[in-house]
Amino acid sequence: MPTSPLRHVAVLVLEGAKPVDVSIPAQVFTTRTSMPYEVRVCGAAPGLVAGGDGLSYHVAHGLDVLAWADIVFIPGYRSPDRDDPPHAVVDALIAAHDRGAQLAAISTGAFALATTGLLDGKRATTHWHYTRALAAKHPLVQVDENVLFVDEGGVLTSAGAASGIDLCLHILRGDLGVAASHHAARSLVAAPYRSGGQAQYVPRGVPEPLGERFAATREWALHRLGEPLTLEALARHAAVSPRTFSRRFAEDTGYTPMQWVMRARIDLAREHLERSQRGVEQIAADVGLGTGANLRLHFQRILGTTSSEYRRTFTQGQ
Repeated sequence: MPTSPLRHVAVLVLEGAKPVDVSIPAQVFTTRTSMPYEVRVCGAAPGLVAGGDGLSYHVAHGLDVLAWADIVFIPGYRSPDRDDPPHAVVDALIAAHDRGAQLAAISTGAFALATTGLLDGKRATTHWHYTRALAAKHPLVQVDENVLFVDEGGVLTSAGAASGIDLCLHILRGDLGVAASHHAARSLVAAPYRSGGQAQYVPRGVPEPLGERFAATREWALHRLGEPLTLEALARHAAVSPRTFSRRFAEDTGYTPMQWVMRARIDLAREHLERSQRGVEQIAADVGLGTGANLRLHFQRILGTTSSEYRRTFTQGQ
């Protein structure tokens, strides 16, 4: 793992904030004391903030924390389609973004982020129940209701609370690599990685047992990435035809089955490159990619970098 500078994380609690959404960033970025993050919770002003679900929050910090933060999380809040955040909050978010901070909205926090105008012309998402309201209230935002999260660089949005965990793990992967992200996911008993392109929820036309069966098949495949994995083998495990499996799998994850397998293999290769000194040929064999040339080809295609450069990034300073 590379030596990383301390990153400052602010969690901005607005009126009506949802308790689970508020807790997610603090949980993810403090899963172990060695992680290079400091988390502070703030509000429009220090003191008591009325939250959702009958809870309130006593925050020690006001908006000055946004000038300190490298990442600002905006948890979801009640009635986002009716209530805009105070002007001072909007101005502080814009100033933080202009200074170079990332702004990350969880669930309906996307409404507050959209109020800044920073999502205009960009893709964004929110909880599926509010996607139409977000599009109606902010027509310049390209609302995508069929994804878990969207990363537009300086501004990020996610769907429901569980997707907020996915977004935090996505940021963690970018900062510290796959191994650290997987450690945090295990501590949270969360899925190690769900791509932003994965569907928010199983469409109404797909029976729930089928979705559960596919989750089990994905878990089964993750433990067999070094073995031959074919469409037929995956469909057989799910007890459906290959044609049905391909169609439903794409609806559920945003990828074809074999695209998903390839990305899972590249993820495993990344973890080996971060945590071991094994050669590329051995890693390629271990993760089911056969040869080093094949690993390098797909690594470059999916991640836009070479395996050697990736390893250098995560071993410097060790």
